[in-house]
Amino acid sequence: MKFQKEYRDTGMARVIINKINGVSRKPARLMEVCGTHTVAIFRHGIRDILPQHISLISGPGCPVCVTPNRHIDEALEICRQPGVILTTFGDMMKVPGSSSSLAAEKAAGADIRIVYSTMDAVDLARDNPDKETVFFGIGFETTSPTVAAAILRAKREGIGNFSVVGAQKLIPQAIRALLENNEIGINGFILPGHVSSLIGTKPYAFIAEEFSIPAVVIGFEPVDILQGIYMLVRQIEEGIAKVEIQYNRGVPPEGNPYAMNILFKVFQPGDASWRGMGTIPGTGLAFRPEYRRFDAVKKYGIRIDEDSDLPGCRCGEVLRGVITPPECGHFGRTCIPENPVGPCMVSVEGTCAAYYKYGKGAPGDEA
Repeated sequence: MKFQKEYRDTGMARVIINKINGVSRKPARLMEVCGTHTVAIFRHGIRDILPQHISLISGPGCPVCVTPNRHIDEALEICRQPGVILTTFGDMMKVPGSSSSLAAEKAAGADIRIVYSTMDAVDLARDNPDKETVFFGIGFETTSPTVAAAILRAKREGIGNFSVVGAQKLIPQAIRALLENNEIGINGFILPGHVSSLIGTKPYAFIAEEFSIPAVVIGFEPVDILQGIYMLVRQIEEGIAKVEIQYNRGVPPEGNPYAMNILFKVFQPGDASWRGMGTIPGTGLAFRPEYRRFDAVKKYGIRIDEDSDLPGCRCGEVLRGVITPPECGHFGRTCIPENPVGPCMVSVEGTCAAYYKYGKGAPGDEA
C-alpha cells in the first residue's frame, strides 16, 4: 500500500482515541463480521486501548469457520471417489468433518491438492483430461465471483471434467439473522471491507432502516479501525443510524457491478446452512439450471442430510458472539492450532486462533 505508514501512525491513532474518549458515553457492543478485522483488532491491541464501555465482538466473518460439517463431509466423500483430484484452499485442509479431514484423507492416499485460485483448478482439469477435478468452493462475495468465472471458463473451453462443491455464502442476510435473533444486543456493525468492495453499501441498508443500528464499512489498518469505531460511536451518541464508508479508498458505494454480474450469471441466491446459525434464507449460492452440470455434489450423487459437530465444540456460539473462545472447555487445552477441535482454531481468520495467537491462549483468559 502506497500510504501504509499513515494508516499505522501512532500519533494519529492517539488523536482518534482521544476523540472516541471525548464523545463516547453510552455502552456500545460493536460486532465485526470479517475475519481480517478480527485478526487486525487482536494484532494491534485495539480492544486494550478503547474505553471499557465499548466492547468489540467477533461475528461470523470467517468463511472456513461458518462452513458446516455437511459440506466438509461432501468434499470428503468426493475425494474418496476413484479418479478424482480434489482441489481446495489450504485453510480447509485441517478442518474436521464428522469423521475425518482433508488432511487425513490426503495422508491416506487421496489426491487432494492445494490451489491458490479457482483458475488453478481449471488448469488442472484441462491438463488431466483422464481425471475429474473438483474445486471445494467456500467463501463470501469476495471470492465467489472467481468461482463463477472459473465455471464460465470451463464451459467456454469445453472442459467437462471440472466441477465445484458449492459452499459459498452471502453476508448481508446473515447479519439480518443475527439482528432478528438478538442474542447479544448489538449496537453497531463494523462491516467488511473486502466483501463491501464487491457488493457496495446498498445491501446493508436494512441494518439502519429496519433495525436502527449504525454500520460502517471499515478498512484493516489500525487507524482505519479506530476511525471507523469513532464514526460508529458518534452515530450511537447522536441517536442516529446510517450506513457509512470509512474505507472509501477501497470501497465505492456501488461496489463492483461487473464482478457481481459474473457471480449471478452462474449462481442464484438460495438457502444455506451456517455453522452455529442453522439454515439462513438467501445466504447461499445455488447453481442456475444451465450450470448445474458443474455441481459436484449432484454429479456424484452425494447426499448428506445432517450436520454433526464434535461434542463440546462451541464454535457456533463463538461465531454468533454469544461466548468468547476461553469460555469453551476445549480452548487452549484439547483445542490448539496444532490439534484443532473446531474450525475457529484452524483458520488464520478464526476467532479462537486469534485469541490463542495474540496472548489470550491461557485457559480461562478473557478478552
